[in-house]
Amino acid sequence: MAMPSDIGIIDTMIGFPGPDFSTYEFIRTQLKDPESAGFDFPVEYMFKGVPKEKVGVGDPIGVTLAEMDAHGIEMGLVGCEGKTGRKALADHPDRFVGSCQVDANDVMGSVRKIRGLYDERGIRAVGAFPAGCVPPVPIDDAKWYPIYAACCDLDIPIFMCAGVPGPRLPMAAQHVERIDQVMYDFPELTLVTRHGCEPWDELAVKLMLKWPGLHYSTSAFAPRYYPKSIIDYANTRGTDKVIYAGYFPMGLSLERIMTELPGVPFKDEVWPKFLRQNAARVLGLNP
Repeated sequence: MAMPSDIGIIDTMIGFPGPDFSTYEFIRTQLKDPESAGFDFPVEYMFKGVPKEKVGVGDPIGVTLAEMDAHGIEMGLVGCEGKTGRKALADHPDRFVGSCQVDANDVMGSVRKIRGLYDERGIRAVGAFPAGCVPPVPIDDAKWYPIYAACCDLDIPIFMCAGVPGPRLPMAAQHVERIDQVMYDFPELTLVTRHGCEPWDELAVKLMLKWPGLHYSTSAFAPRYYPKSIIDYANTRGTDKVIYAGYFPMGLSLERIMTELPGVPFKDEVWPKFLRQNAARVLGLNP
């Protein structure tokens, strides 16, 4: 059960520590409670040791690469819409894979963005935060359907937040049961859940057993808090379905993640798939 040290990890949620915390403004504008208004990081109440010291220090791409090198991460899935992301993808195509974020309230704008960035920058994934859309758009809402169709046509996955959101926003849009109808309507879709699916993680396991294209990533969770249902599933019938994702610099340091990760009781045969192979397959990175 020992975690191997020579895998060449693919991190399916990593970013760059920018000059400030302005990237969270789209969330802050929707928060109503006074405590959240005072946070630098909108879900700071949930996390200890948010790596704030990395923000605004030096070259953000260099900082992230140094962190990746220190912790055995070979490649990272990053946003390609900002200046930093574009530069990282252009300068280090062997280290970074591009993704874009969409809000289903702009249906055709999102579809055109996906197709345009696929052609221009070779994105390999789409990201979505249903509860964070303005207004929220439930996972099974018709507004998402052209976006799902575009992902199917281009054979790229959509990474979608599911479960109770960390920011103090209503949760109804991200109820895990909503995924069932989507996977029924889009049997070709590869959908990877983000941010835990709690408290419906056991339902997520049932749905992954049911739908071949449904996967789970461990983003925004310190390894000591990975749900037992997910660990058990990865060790049995879900070896090909559970994918590593971190949360640097958004809320967790790579040092904390990699210090805790060896304590996760995965079977020996699970580690290579969890840390690399499943992500490589889903993102189309295999030779």
